Amino acid sequence: MIKSSIKYLAADRIRDLVEDNNQLLLVLNRFHIPFGFGDKTVGEICDERGIDCPTFLAIANLISGKRFSIDEIELPTLLSYLREAHSYILDFRLPDIRETLVSAVHQQRLDDVAVHIIKFFDEYADEVLSHMDYEDKTVFPYIEKLLKGIPTKDFKISDFASKHESVVSKLNELKDIFLQHYSMPNTRMLNRALFNISACGEDLVSHCEIENVILIPTVEALEKNVYTANHNQKAVVSSNQELSQREKDIIRLVAHGLANKEIADKLFLSFHTITTYRKNISAKLNIHSTAALTIYAILHGIVDPKEIELK
Repeated sequence: MIKSSIKYLAADRIRDLVEDNNQLLLVLNRFHIPFGFGDKTVGEICDERGIDCPTFLAIANLISGKRFSIDEIELPTLLSYLREAHSYILDFRLPDIRETLVSAVHQQRLDDVAVHIIKFFDEYADEVLSHMDYEDKTVFPYIEKLLKGIPTKDFKISDFASKHESVVSKLNELKDIFLQHYSMPNTRMLNRALFNISACGEDLVSHCEIENVILIPTVEALEKNVYTANHNQKAVVSSNQELSQREKDIIRLVAHGLANKEIADKLFLSFHTITTYRKNISAKLNIHSTAALTIYAILHGIVDPKEIELK
């Protein structure tokens, strides 16, 4: 029994989710969850199969029209699911529809209209292939680079989001041709073809929604983190390069534990000059404590860590 009508929970049994919405059979397939799960809960199955539970629940809840959260989405798990969906649609669903459609129209007549219908479907299948190929070869590899902390200058997820639309409209047009315009007997084969077209349409709509409301916002948040970290790293490198040799000498002596007066004597400069240098160094690096400045000096090769002791 589903414990909450608002959303599925980790404590709910897998079989109850499927009974509540049999479209979730596709989700189980794409997560490689085998049958025979008995009374095991979502959480138990996810633990057994190494599946990220929040990601599974987000997808299952979205497809079922329930509340979902994207706060804890694990992108590798989501990408794996989306790739499996692509494979299912391209390698199984669309070829099956074509085979059934060809059989249905051939049973009745092989006229110019029938030929154009098959051609229409083949062109549509090519569009779906192109759409998913772009995601597989451009979008998903970009996300995987981000997960490694590698930004890409010539692409952002907003480029994908701005032109990402459902590829189901033409499929609906094809169904409407039969329902409204192409007069032919409602055979079992044709009925099966139209049923499969409708099911594929629902699958494609859910797939597009998963990408729009789960994938894209999650990647946008990741982009922000990666680009901010990359900017900060560049800023640190840049500030290090902007340090004068005299400033580096002072940092080295600070790291060795010398006070400003001792540094002034060693460099034959006034105490006031050293104080001014220290203020400028702090402003450049946004580092104000001696301990942090010592760590900075070690990280950037200004001082050999073997020569000093961190305090």
